[in-house]
Amino acid sequence: MSAAITTAGSVFVVAAPSGAGKSSLVRELLVRDPGLRLSVSHTTRAPRPGEQDGREYHFVSRADFDAMRAAGEFLECAEVYGNGYATSAAWIRGQLAAGEDVILEIDWQGARQVRALFPGCASVFILPPSLAALRERLEGRGTDSQAVIEHRLEAAREDLSHVDEFEYVIINAEFFVALEDLSAIVRAQRCRRSRQFLRHPEILPILDL
Repeated sequence: MSAAITTAGSVFVVAAPSGAGKSSLVRELLVRDPGLRLSVSHTTRAPRPGEQDGREYHFVSRADFDAMRAAGEFLECAEVYGNGYATSAAWIRGQLAAGEDVILEIDWQGARQVRALFPGCASVFILPPSLAALRERLEGRGTDSQAVIEHRLEAAREDLSHVDEFEYVIINAEFFVALEDLSAIVRAQRCRRSRQFLRHPEILPILDL
């Protein structure tokens, strides 16, 4: 039986193409919902200006990353834009065992691996309203060259081809509407029968179960 069923904590997986607004939505959701714990991924990419080790990512060398992967320390692992990204298995399982809800902000490759381990998880794909809007958002960042933007748009088309693997889809045309949709998914997952019985075992005698 999967950990998604036998623990009171829930797993939420959120994926999207670069520029769709995934990080902004998850960041605001965490402000609104203090009951969620964000999984901080390990990565081999260099920190960007303003990023802190242990907050946005755990920044590690390629050698350390490969050693951790070989030791089985990762729940999921993926290569994105030439860099390694992975989730700590021990941290996730520890949070779930404590009854905490965890949210993973990962790509479709990692999401596929997590669903195999936790088939009861809620998987969400964030869509931009159009590719034109996605291009506008990527250019609006002002951090990437045109060549990098074109590469990200090409990668986005590959990401979008995996949307049918996800249980929920949110179109991020209006930020706060999309945020309400994401919050609603979290609330609905917490109200699943199996989750409620695990979180509130005191109600079982009332039901004579």
